[in-house]
Amino acid sequence: MTAMLVGGTSDNKHPDDVAASGSGAPEPHPSFSDVSVPPPPNPRDYITDRTKDRAPLTTAALFPDKAMVLGEHTYPRTAASASKDCTSGTQGALGSLLKHNGCEALLRATYAKDGVAVTIGIAALDSADAAERVKAKAQGNLAPLAGGHVGEEFCRGTACRMTANATGRYAYFTIAGYLDGKRVTETSAPALQIGRDGESYAFARIIQRGKDQAAKAAQAQERQG
Repeated sequence: MTAMLVGGTSDNKHPDDVAASGSGAPEPHPSFSDVSVPPPPNPRDYITDRTKDRAPLTTAALFPDKAMVLGEHTYPRTAASASKDCTSGTQGALGSLLKHNGCEALLRATYAKDGVAVTIGIAALDSADAAERVKAKAQGNLAPLAGGHVGEEFCRGTACRMTANATGRYAYFTIAGYLDGKRVTETSAPALQIGRDGESYAFARIIQRGKDQAAKAAQAQERQG
């Protein structure tokens, strides 16, 4: 995670294997037909393999709730945006990095409460390797997304908490800070908390995307069986 302010065999026979007559000859085991059952779909396949990951890349799909809820913390959503131009929601070198790693779409959402806000960005890339490259080389910022009572001054020209991470073929980012433009420091507990919550929420939404698609695939298997 990147953050900035700025895992003998045994030959003994079981007694039940010896015939009751005491002859020592083993009882024949009952025979069963060999029925092969396909394994259940793996949710991780659907966020790693682009050919399987066919769910819509929309804000409704990735940010469906009106609020971000993490434990006892609830933050209303103030804005959401989706773009196939992955450079449009970034600042500095991040946009170019996303583009050169096959970014398919960048989806952002902002959540705010009690004077602090976080913008989450989720980028769908060509592969898991591409997502890891973006995570490792991420420079520049996710652009903060204004909307509702979150004004254009949010995380503009001041130090905010920024993170970059990846899971499956997705890279995800956060930028968190104060609505009034105050600088985020290592002791800025509210801004740091909403940043951590935003990062956890982004990860959970990507994982849920995989689970939803795997569940649909399992239902299709049952109908065909």
